[in-house]
This record gives sequence, structure tokens and C-alpha cells, in this order.
Amino acid sequence: MREECFYDTFDRKENLHFDSRVVHGALGCEPVTGAVSFPIFQTATFRHRSFDVSTGYNYSRLQNPTRQELERTVAILEEGEEGFAFSSGQAANMAVFGLLKPGGHVLLSDDIYGGTYRICQEIFRNMGCDFTYLDMGDPAAVEAAVRPETRMLFVETPTNPMMKTADIGALSKVAERHGLLLVVDNTFLTPYFQKPLTLGADIVVHSGTKYLCGHNDVIAGLAVVKERKLADHFRLQMKSRGNGLAPFDSWLLLRGIKTLALRMEKHDSNARAVAEWLGGHRRVKKVYYAGIGGMISFELDSEETAHRLLSNVKMILFAESLGGTETLITYPITQTHESIPDQIRRRLGINERFVRISVGIEDVRDIIDDLDQALA
Repeated sequence: MREECFYDTFDRKENLHFDSRVVHGALGCEPVTGAVSFPIFQTATFRHRSFDVSTGYNYSRLQNPTRQELERTVAILEEGEEGFAFSSGQAANMAVFGLLKPGGHVLLSDDIYGGTYRICQEIFRNMGCDFTYLDMGDPAAVEAAVRPETRMLFVETPTNPMMKTADIGALSKVAERHGLLLVVDNTFLTPYFQKPLTLGADIVVHSGTKYLCGHNDVIAGLAVVKERKLADHFRLQMKSRGNGLAPFDSWLLLRGIKTLALRMEKHDSNARAVAEWLGGHRRVKKVYYAGIGGMISFELDSEETAHRLLSNVKMILFAESLGGTETLITYPITQTHESIPDQIRRRLGINERFVRISVGIEDVRDIIDDLDQALA
């Protein structure tokens, strides 16, 4: 069917700085009406103009103008070729691992989000795939672990929750030498602080629920590819699994992204101050902080202290997730990493004394005061 889609051409805004790109997105305003807030196209289907002439949109499971604006915006921010917005970060990861065939092998960060571990161990391992978890901060060890059947490197940097970092450029050279795909989860730093595709990654994924949305009101996932040859796979996954992000959720994410640069600066400056304060507290035995971004983990002097902290915070919220405007504190051993086997958790340092904090954008004095009274 011949297409006549007004939305097919858009200015990638490559001449704009990042802080302007987040505000103006791909099309930015809606080109037909001039609506400054890109509209929510809350429709399941689209009328064809005549026989054999499509508007470029047929059915919202396949594509929707609101979702497309989000996908193009994130592709611009990550400096990739094409983006895809899924119904959750887990859905995006399912599409990534869908690139594997039975017998395929993947090297992953040893300290990784429990949901990603669950996908690998309980779904794709049953499909005949194999997974090895190791410290991605050691490129030589990564290269030594490559097998003939290895197909992918999957990297979190910083990792969740131990905040380990990896050299994406060095890993990209390992991937290139062995013909592997390099996938980077960029949820914690976002393209404001880190652009994996420009450092050599092939695919970047996000839990869009977190910093990209920034307001704890959307569940979403995003994948951006560096080259168009990978785009067909993600398009097929979305078309066949029906896991594309809904128009309203896409609009909320677009709205959140407009303030991404401002929020990330505040998250970062607050976290630096909180990490420094935690490092001097008598009940804090170790602080895990990458030196950038809004995420901190720390180990306390006892399980009792950890439970008291979680129960006594007032402004800070004891809740799963991260990356929102509010400061959230999480207990990984029973929340985000309950799917990880206990012996692996403890080897990494995820124990009953270990907590993770997503530092919000409140006045940092109030965050510290709340931690102080809860630890008293």
C-alpha cells in the first residue's frame, strides 16, 4: 500500500545542544495543527485515504504517531538510528534476547538487575541459550570468557545495585574482534551522562519507567539501535508480541523527557552530597557510588539498623523503583534482587545490611536530615 505520511520526515535537530533536544524532541510540535504539546493519538486504527493509499498508520499495535514521536526523540538523544518504545523495560529486554537462537551464549554483568537475570535463567535458558555472568569492568576477563557460540555482551554500567562501571569502548573492541553484539543498559545514567552507541555499543536499552519518565507514573521500556539492520528485528518483535507502549504512556514519557537535563543535574548534585554524608556516618560501613548520577547503595552496621532506617524514613519513601523526582529507598535482597540466588547475592555483597537509595530532586538538606533521624 502506498503511504502518504506527513510524519515521515522530521528534523533530527543535530544542530541543537542536548538540553534543547530534550525539550523539542523529534517533530516537537504537531505539524498539522501546530499543537505545542504533541497530541495523544488515542486510537486503535486509522482511516485510509483511498484504495492503496495509507496515511502511514494502519493500526496502533504496529505504529502510532505519539509513540513514534517518543521513539524518534529517544533515538535523537542516544544518537542512534531508530528507537522502539515497549510496554516495560522487561519487554524491551525480551526483544533484545529475542535476537538469540538456541545454542547462543551471552556474557552479562555479574551484578545485574534481578528481572534481567530472571529473563535469562527462567525463559531463554529453557529455549536452549546459555549465560555467563562476570565482571564487565575487566575487558581481558570478558574476552577470555568468549566462546565460539557467544553472540552477545550485555552490560549494565553502572550496575544495579553495586554501582560497578565498565569501559564501553574497550568492550566494543572485544565485541568487534569476535563478531558479537554489544548491548548496554543505560537506565542509571541516561543519554544525558552517557551515550553507549557513540562509544561502540550496537543496542542501548532503558527502563523508561525510571529517569527518562522521571515522575514514577509510567511503566515503559526503550531500545535504540545504532544501525538500521537491527531495526527490523525490533519492529517484528513489537508487531508480533503486541508490546508497544500505549499512546497515553508515550505522551507522559515525552512530557517527562522535556525536563531530563534539569532533573539529572539535580539528581547528580544531590547524590554527591548524600554520598559524602553517608561516608562519614558511624553506622554506614561502606558506600557504593559511581561518582555520577543519582544512585547510591550502602551497607550498614547491622540488619537491625537497616530495618530501622527503612521503617523510620519520613519524607524519603520506602518503595521499589528509582529515577523519579522523589527520593526512594529500596531493600534489594527482598525487592529488586529477590530473583538472584542467595549465594550469588551474598558473594556480591547484597545482604540484610545493604540498602539502595535513588536520590531525588528535593532540597538535599531535607534528604540528609531524614536519613539522619532515621539512623539515630
